[in-house]
Amino acid sequence: MSVPTSRSLADWLSYIQAQHPSAIELGLERVRAVAEAMGLGKPARQVVTVGGTNGKGSTVAFLEAIARAGGWKVGAYTSPHLRRYNERVRIDGVEADDAALVEGFEAVEAARGHTPLTYFEYGTLAALWLFQRAGLDLAVLEVGLGGRLDAVNVIDPDVAVITTVDIDHTDWLGADREAIGKEKAGIARPWTPLVLGEVTAPSSVLGHAYAIGAAVIQLGNDFFHEAAEDGQWRWREVGTELLLPALPLDAPAQRANAATAIAALRALPEELPASAFAAGIAQARVPGRLQRLERAGIEIRLDVGHNPQAARELAAFLDRHPARTLAVYAALSDKDAAGVATALAGRVARWFLAGLEPGTPRGQDADTLAARLAGTPAAAGERFAGVAEALHAALEAAAPGERVLVFGSFHTVAEALAVLDSGA
Repeated sequence: MSVPTSRSLADWLSYIQAQHPSAIELGLERVRAVAEAMGLGKPARQVVTVGGTNGKGSTVAFLEAIARAGGWKVGAYTSPHLRRYNERVRIDGVEADDAALVEGFEAVEAARGHTPLTYFEYGTLAALWLFQRAGLDLAVLEVGLGGRLDAVNVIDPDVAVITTVDIDHTDWLGADREAIGKEKAGIARPWTPLVLGEVTAPSSVLGHAYAIGAAVIQLGNDFFHEAAEDGQWRWREVGTELLLPALPLDAPAQRANAATAIAALRALPEELPASAFAAGIAQARVPGRLQRLERAGIEIRLDVGHNPQAARELAAFLDRHPARTLAVYAALSDKDAAGVATALAGRVARWFLAGLEPGTPRGQDADTLAARLAGTPAAAGERFAGVAEALHAALEAAAPGERVLVFGSFHTVAEALAVLDSGA
C-alpha cells in the first residue's frame, strides 16, 4: 500500500495498519531508531508512565484531571480507543484533531525509512512528536502491552506506575503473575519512584525494583485509602492526609486507581497545589468503565473489562448494587472467557452471547464463544450474530428496574454505544 497523498486520517490509519505483518511485535530497537531519527526527546517537563493489567485508563484519567486542575498543561496518550482514534491523544483535555494526527504520522513516515513499525508503534511515535511540540508540563503515557518491550518504554519516566498485575496476554507476557509482573516492571527506572497500585504485588516486581534501585511506593504500605463520612474518602501517607469527594466512577477498584494517581503525582519533582486533588477527583471521567445509561427504566452498564480480574471487579459491583442482571457478552478470541464467566457466577440471570463484527482483530462468532464457555452457566446463553442484535434482545427481555450489563472488550462497548447513540 502506497503512502497516502491525502491528509485523510482514515487513509493514514489504513496505511499504518498495513505496514507490518504482525499486529504486535514487542521490542524497542526499531522504535528507538525511528525516535532518534525524528529528534524525539522528553515529551514534557515531567513524565508518568502507567502500566498494569487493569485500571490503566482510569488511573490516566485521574492523573490528567488532577494535574489539569492544578494548572498544568497535560498530554495523555492512551489505547485502545472506543469510538475514534483521536481519543488516544489528548492535549490540555482536548482530543487531537485529524490534521494534527496526520501531521504526526507524516513525521513518523519521513523518519522511518525502511524500518517496519506496527500500528501501535506508529501511533506512539506520532503522539510523542505532538507532545514534544505542545509545551507540556506533564505527559501521561499508557503502556499498550506489558511494559519492558512496549513502544512507550523508549521514554524514561519521572515516575512509573503499575496499577495491577493479573493474568492476561499470556502468549506474550507469560503464564503467571510472576512472569507477567517481571515484564510490567520493565517500565521502572533506577533511582526513580515506582508506584504500585495493589497491596499484593508480585515478588518479581519488587525484586526488579530493588535490583535497579527504584524507589517503591506501594498501596497498603506507603499510602492508603479509606472511606470517610458523607460518601467522601481519605487518602493518606505519613504526615499527609487528604479528604476527597465521592468518586465519579462506580467500580470498586476506582478508589485504588485514584489513590495510586495521587501517589504518583506527589512523587513528581514539581508540586501541585493541595486544592488540585479534590478538584481533579471530582472532574475525572472515562467512558466504558461501568458507564451508566438508562432506557425506559432499564439501567444499562457498559464496561470494557475483558479478563477474570476485571470480571471480579464487576462481580463486586453487582454484589454492592443488587438487581436482576442480563449480560450481553462478546469477547476476543485470546481472552479467558470461561474465567470471566466463572467470576460472575450467580450474578447474571440471563446471558446474551454476541459475535464481534467481521474483520475485528482476534474476533470470534457467538458459537465459538459459547464453546469456549463450556462448563459455565454462560455457555447456555442465547447466541447472536453481533452486539447490536444481542443488545436489542436483552433490552426487550429486561423489565423496568432491571439491569443490562454490556461487557467483554472495547469493541463490545463501542458497538453497543453506536446502537444506543443512534436510538435504534
